[in-house]
Amino acid sequence: MVILKSKHEIEAIRKACQVVAECHRTIAPLIKPGITTNEIERIFEDIILKHGAKPYTKGYKGYQYATCASVNDVIAHGFPGDKPLEEGDIVTIDTVAELDGWLGDSAWSYAVGKISPTAEKLMRVTKECLDLGISRALPGNRLGDVTSAIQQHAESNGFGVVRDLLAHGIGRDLHEDPNYMHVGKPGKGLRIKEGMVFTIEPMITEGTYDMTIDPDGWTARTLDRKLAAQYEHTIAITAEGPQILTAQ
Repeated sequence: MVILKSKHEIEAIRKACQVVAECHRTIAPLIKPGITTNEIERIFEDIILKHGAKPYTKGYKGYQYATCASVNDVIAHGFPGDKPLEEGDIVTIDTVAELDGWLGDSAWSYAVGKISPTAEKLMRVTKECLDLGISRALPGNRLGDVTSAIQQHAESNGFGVVRDLLAHGIGRDLHEDPNYMHVGKPGKGLRIKEGMVFTIEPMITEGTYDMTIDPDGWTARTLDRKLAAQYEHTIAITAEGPQILTAQ
């Protein structure tokens, strides 16, 4: 069941989302060769706690960290660690903050130093997929209008769209309805209504969209070990159109 949010509730979610946005604004200029994802983890957690919020994923279903740090072929849910990032890596940092019982969620991919033309194109197209999806998230449209735009743009550029990890509604819980893949057909799927709050978070791959899970039970990698990128915003549907609550 989709839980529609009031304007007051959307503003409460926006406050949590802006804590997450500050995390990403802060870390963007700091991601360079030599930094570790554990250092990024500590910076994010410090910012979240400074605002009186909680790092929601810490302890979520046994997960131990405030961030997911996914490097190169890791699609999502990578563990932060002490291995320094290297020139040419790409890393996606995902975090969820809980403030006054409401959640904000955003992931962002970052280049580490100078990256390959393929990696540059993958990151650019993935961000374009996010922007296209948001532009289709209008009251009266259907989720298929969002997901088909993402799928068409990614595939027309020769990339894959991950099927096994889903976008989701969000509010007081992290995974509310709707839960959906970033592929579909125009005019199909759930009707988008004013008051809906959900993530759009395309995970786009250099090669196959198939994935594997590491023995840790969390880390999702591309099956062919080629690159993956992801950009995610939490959005609210209003009469005027989509509002990006995690806008940086």
